[in-house]
Amino acid sequence: MNPSVRHGSPGSHAGAFFVLTVMMATACGHTQRPERKTYVVSEDARGVGTAEGPGTGGSGAEAYCAEVQKQCFQTCWRRKPPVTSIPKHSATHHEYCTKTCREEFMKCVEEQEALERMDVRRDLRFPNMPAALEWLREHKSEVALGAVVIVAGVAFTLVVVPAGLLVLSSI
Repeated sequence: MNPSVRHGSPGSHAGAFFVLTVMMATACGHTQRPERKTYVVSEDARGVGTAEGPGTGGSGAEAYCAEVQKQCFQTCWRRKPPVTSIPKHSATHHEYCTKTCREEFMKCVEEQEALERMDVRRDLRFPNMPAALEWLREHKSEVALGAVVIVAGVAFTLVVVPAGLLVLSSI
């Protein structure tokens, strides 16, 4: 038997050490899942679900489309109008952007209503807990109590605890 093939040879320990090192280094390369616990969204639950209209994940179609319209207007206002006779940042340019983005808003509302009629819902999904908490704090009026929120594959629900806190609680 060849001495280098024996189990106790120095080469076999180095190989095992290398494999162990690679396994340990790659084991922590994935995204950490949030712990199954409760996360405070807000110290005050007032205003939750106050946006009007049926929603997706608790948010109303009009609230979503209003944000689309706002972004449309900002983009339009920053750019030179496609019609060369309209001077940039003039009253006519403002009128043009308002009309164009109002049409975008109406189209968005129609699309959202069609999705709701088909009972297709967008889930509230986030890659990590800080992103979820930030979005929920900014859109508190658009979400409904009991909405399911998926964070890095873990399901949470939006609830109010007896102390009046708005929290994400693991399901």
